[in-house]
Amino acid sequence: MQQPVHVSIIMDGNGRWATARGLSRSEGHAAGAESVRACCKAAIKAGVKYLSLYTFSQENWNRPTKEVEAIMGLMASNIISTMPEFEQNKVRFRVIGDMERLSPALQEQIKGAEDHTAENDTLTVILMFSYSGKWDIEQAAEKYAKAYAVAGGAPETPFESFLATAGVPDPDLLIRTGGELRISNYMLWQCAYTEFYFTDKLWPDFREADFLEALEEFKARDRRFGKVKR
Repeated sequence: MQQPVHVSIIMDGNGRWATARGLSRSEGHAAGAESVRACCKAAIKAGVKYLSLYTFSQENWNRPTKEVEAIMGLMASNIISTMPEFEQNKVRFRVIGDMERLSPALQEQIKGAEDHTAENDTLTVILMFSYSGKWDIEQAAEKYAKAYAVAGGAPETPFESFLATAGVPDPDLLIRTGGELRISNYMLWQCAYTEFYFTDKLWPDFREADFLEALEEFKARDRRFGKVKR
């Protein structure tokens, strides 16, 4: 039975979960942080090596200022609160996205957490923050064009090495919660052969058993990558 090396999650439904309970959207994001912890534990138990989480998209910058500020504050506080647990479980922490849009203080905090956990090798947790698939391809194309100009022709390194996710294997499985059946401008290049798993469950209600259920369905699929198996 195949086991995914890299599982990625589009964490959808925080706002709807909160609205249904008469809470603010910010409280929904806070509740979703518990699902992140649960899935990290489940990934470690299952032997998954990379867990990437679509935390904040480029499009999310257009949300109300108060909500964006709350998400930034939650990001900062969660980095502090999860570091002891990450260190105990030998989890490496990374953030991938357009860091230039973040405050200098948050950028510094992220770098400190990345440096502190750089040698951990049980699981790599990647927060896709201020990220979008189109942005990633655009910035990679700009870098590729510069490398092409310097080399006077096609550079030796492949195009994907210029993506923000360079060095991270493409997702084997993409889970999306919240009932939507799309990938919302997420890792467009990297998900060319990714298996998709959609669930109606809202993100704050998604827990370890749900994560493991998605893995079991993945294991039952026949991945041919365009080839005919004999």
